[in-house]
Amino acid sequence: MDARLLDVLVCPVCKADLIYRKTAAELVCKPCRLAFPIRDDIPVMLEDEARALEESELE
Repeated sequence: MDARLLDVLVCPVCKADLIYRKTAAELVCKPCRLAFPIRDDIPVMLEDEARALEESELE
């Protein structure tokens, strides 16, 4: 994942900063409790494609 791209990407729902989880290949928005997948090094920034995070994943 390109670091420059991570600097400009924000959550498409609430515009909060995203956390990159390399091992899970996803970008996480803590305020929305959503994880956006990264497929073939391309972030899929669609709310319908995001998965809801469990409480334990927010820590």
